[in-house]
Amino acid sequence: MKIPTLPFTTTDWSKVPPTEHPGETGKAIWRTFEIDDLRVRLVEYSPGYLADHWCDRGHVLFVLEGELRSELKDGRSVTLTPGMSYQVSDFGDSPHRSSTAQGAKLFIVD
Repeated sequence: MKIPTLPFTTTDWSKVPPTEHPGETGKAIWRTFEIDDLRVRLVEYSPGYLADHWCDRGHVLFVLEGELRSELKDGRSVTLTPGMSYQVSDFGDSPHRSSTAQGAKLFIVD
């Protein structure tokens, strides 16, 4: 990830329109700021959410609320709670997908 040329920018996330993304189960609500190849998101997963795809994109993901399970296609999994993060590069490891039993709120840069 390379941050493109960008002036000092603030984001009032409450004013960013949400978009809904269904999972295999549950849904994700994204509020997204994008410029060139940079995407910054505030994401909320509903209880019972399971991603509908395996992801190879790199992310810096920080858990604000709830609990997130990140499963890697090679069988590994980790559980993240508020204050925890993960970092992975594009195609940097086994593809991953997210799920949550109770719901989660995340801040993601990719």
